[in-house]
Amino acid sequence: MSHYKIIFTGPVGAGKTTAIASISDQAPVQTDASASDMTKSRKAATTVAMDYGIMKLAGGEKLHLYGTPGQERFDFMWDILKTGGIGLILLLDNTRADPFQDMRFFLDAFKDFIDKTQVAIGVTQMDLSSTPTIDDYHTHIQGLGINPPIFAVDPRAKKDVSILIQALLYSLDPELEE
Repeated sequence: MSHYKIIFTGPVGAGKTTAIASISDQAPVQTDASASDMTKSRKAATTVAMDYGIMKLAGGEKLHLYGTPGQERFDFMWDILKTGGIGLILLLDNTRADPFQDMRFFLDAFKDFIDKTQVAIGVTQMDLSSTPTIDDYHTHIQGLGINPPIFAVDPRAKKDVSILIQALLYSLDPELEE
C-alpha cells in the first residue's frame, strides 16, 4: 500500500482547514487557536501548527493531506510539513486586497518545493468577489514562468477539492486514470 503527502498552503482565511475537512475520509486533526493579532479581524480562530486528513484512493493507496498555517510567523512549520510531499495545493482568497501578491508570495516561499514537485491553485471566495477572474490569474501567472492548473473552488464542496487534487496528481503523472 502506498502513501502520498500533499501540502495545502495559502493566506489566512483561504480555506485550507475547510478544504481538508471536506475531503478527508476521517475526522481531520486541526490545531486551531484563538486569533490574537490582525487575523482576528478575518476569523476567530486560526491554524497554528497544521491540519491533517487522509483521503483513501482506489487500490488502498492513501493521500495524507497537510495544511500549513497561513500566517508567515508560523513559516517554520512550512518547511517541516513539506518534507516528503509530492505536491502543493495553493488556495487563494479572492476577497483579499491583493490576491496576486498572495499568489507571488506563496509561490516564492515554496519555489524550491514546487520546482521538485508540482502546484495546483484553487481560488476561493469567488462567489463574494468575482474579480479578479480565473483568466486574470492565468494572465498574471504567465510572467512567473509556470503554468499550473487554476480553478475556482468552494473549499466546503468535496467535489471542488477533489477536482483540484486530481489536477495536481495529473500534473505529476499525466498517465494517471480517474
